[in-house]
Amino acid sequence: MKYMIMLYGSQQDYDAMAGRPGGKPPMSAEEVAAMHEHMGTYHQGLVDSGEFVDARGLSAPVHARRVQLRDGVKAVTDGPYPETQEVLVGYTIVECASYDRAVEIASGLLDPDGEGEYVDVRPVAEGVEDLD
Repeated sequence: MKYMIMLYGSQQDYDAMAGRPGGKPPMSAEEVAAMHEHMGTYHQGLVDSGEFVDARGLSAPVHARRVQLRDGVKAVTDGPYPETQEVLVGYTIVECASYDRAVEIASGLLDPDGEGEYVDVRPVAEGVEDLD
């Protein structure tokens, strides 16, 4: 079964990674490089175990557009959204033997010092029979 592990953040996180002052302390170039190295190593471990399917980071919320209908008319809202609003910032898709294994994999993406941090794990529907 395939599972999508979804990671969340906010515009503040992207600003910090870009070294801009804001709601979170700016990250140094070394800190950003270390984060990318950690993710690369983490995903390589999943490649080595045969469980890796795909992983991507998403661009900052400032580049997002929310499209919805209001009274039957298309309404488009430009990002960034309010600083406190969390958005999907990236995902990892794994193929593994069980939900428990997917949760185990997902827990490895959490910062041990990141109290309150979370990721979501959801099975990927392969067909209509998986939508129950």
